[in-house]
Amino acid sequence: MNVIAVVLVIVLGGAAVTVVAGRLGMLEGRTPRDLGTKEGRLKPPSLSPNSVSSQANLYPNHPQRNFATIAAFDAGQDAQASLQKIEGILQKMDGVRIVERQSEYLYAQCQTPHMRFTDDLEFWLDSANHTIHVRSASRLGLRDFGANRKRVEQIRAAYLLP
Repeated sequence: MNVIAVVLVIVLGGAAVTVVAGRLGMLEGRTPRDLGTKEGRLKPPSLSPNSVSSQANLYPNHPQRNFATIAAFDAGQDAQASLQKIEGILQKMDGVRIVERQSEYLYAQCQTPHMRFTDDLEFWLDSANHTIHVRSASRLGLRDFGANRKRVEQIRAAYLLP
């Protein structure tokens, strides 16, 4: 066997193992224990470029602050109705499971369709400022290839529909 064939076998074998691991649910990762709000803040963005947060600017020395920044949602005058609207959007999305719902907080887990990676998605209603903050982060890996940002913007697009 030549070197190219050996490398090809190794690469294809590794890919096959990864696909099987994903299908068996071995790529879900563990639920972080520090989700939720603390003193009006969601958890900071991940240290690697695989998350987005509308509160990234609250962490000025964070290495991913510029990459992770995403706009919050405008809650309008009826903030509770706005959070309920987001909950309804999430309920219709494939691979999304709402895990926790409180009066000002919403937590969902999002599973990617093929590899079954799990991402954590949080919304916090800041009633005083008529804002809904969002944080979406991958549990595993260093990059998400924009998946968390795309998901939040997809939710935003549905949210802005009348």
